[in-house]
Amino acid sequence: MRFILPFVMIAGLAEAAELPPPITDADYMETTPEAVALGQLLFFDPILSGSKTVACSTCHHPKFGTSDGLSLGLGDGGAGLGPDRRALGENYPEKRIPRNAPAMFNLGAKEFTRMFHAGRLEADPTKPGGIRTPLGQEMVEGFSGVLSAQAMFPVLSADEMAGHYSENEVSQAVRLGMLTGEGGAWDLISNRVEAIPEYRAKFDAVIGDAPIDFTDISDVIAEFIAFEWRADESPFDAHLRGIEPLSGPALDGMELFYGKAGCADCHAGKFLTDHAFHAIAMPQIGPGAVARFETHTRDIGRLRVTGNPDDIYRFRTPSLRNVALTAPYGHSGAYATLEAVVRHHLDPVKSLFSYDISQAILPKLEGAEEKDTAILADAREIAAIAEANELAPTDLTDDEVAAILAFLESLTDPGSREGRLGIPDRVPSGLPVE
Repeated sequence: MRFILPFVMIAGLAEAAELPPPITDADYMETTPEAVALGQLLFFDPILSGSKTVACSTCHHPKFGTSDGLSLGLGDGGAGLGPDRRALGENYPEKRIPRNAPAMFNLGAKEFTRMFHAGRLEADPTKPGGIRTPLGQEMVEGFSGVLSAQAMFPVLSADEMAGHYSENEVSQAVRLGMLTGEGGAWDLISNRVEAIPEYRAKFDAVIGDAPIDFTDISDVIAEFIAFEWRADESPFDAHLRGIEPLSGPALDGMELFYGKAGCADCHAGKFLTDHAFHAIAMPQIGPGAVARFETHTRDIGRLRVTGNPDDIYRFRTPSLRNVALTAPYGHSGAYATLEAVVRHHLDPVKSLFSYDISQAILPKLEGAEEKDTAILADAREIAAIAEANELAPTDLTDDEVAAILAFLESLTDPGSREGRLGIPDRVPSGLPVE
């Protein structure tokens, strides 16, 4: 009985602060054990990459909060994990991956209908297949949903998993524009998997004896992601469910988050995101997400997807679930610490103009330094990013910032850190598991 009065008081405060309702099983997509187990193996298997050296887990590893611990990663041509990853060998990377590797937590929740920093993949019931993407509608037929469809982008990216030019059969198909259909990149990857008896047997339990298509591969990977990295058992969740209320700095931070600091204006709902796109003067480092034929490094964000000038420099609001695990932060990974990115939100324009790239975590890559700082050195571009900012300054004390950080730490679900199944000891291809 001694806990009843304090909790009633906190519950009353929470109602006034408009906290979200607790997450439930109904918020997530359904999965099956057979598909999840198969998806786990494929997620960690380099067989899906052109040169058979990069797995999905290379850039989305549980050791680094389902990201890679880097501001901007290295895909094909790199070796090692996280901050230890280096460019090695004959297939030397041409450039850094243009944007920070997003975390995988809770992507199996039904409300996650937009993928990637600028939302280039979205659920859209008016489109064939129920998905919209700039790649064209023929590319999104047959996927179980957007979480499955997002897997098509890395395997077709020269910098991420496919490889460059004629390094391998997959990269050559991509280079020739042969993506779907017989002899296309997806077909080549599917045939690799089909040829491994252990994978064929496991797919029999999921799709029967039908030939393995790439959408079958991506569908089971989606089920694995949805099952493996569900994160809703944090101290904040215990508070919402009336099990154990937050207290001390975490409670103070929650009050600020849902009150004075205005964080919940964008980081709203059960997963602490409005799933919308905002321009908050985030520093741009690295090569930027630009077309391969373009020589500049100007990443215009959501504008590139929609063509709407109002969307310039807008990027998707990230979910803050497990945010303490997912550094670095920002679409380009500009901030290495949670405190640094929180302080950026206090005065985005001032923070942009004073940004120091030395805080970024960038593996050494010969010839990359000029592109790393090209936008930072462009006064006109920095002014344009600042002009697009839509986040007003907020005045918080150091103690208040510390309280918000304590609340953000309370969003960590310890059990989801390593995942439910974890890293397999081996994969059916026999290739190394990092």
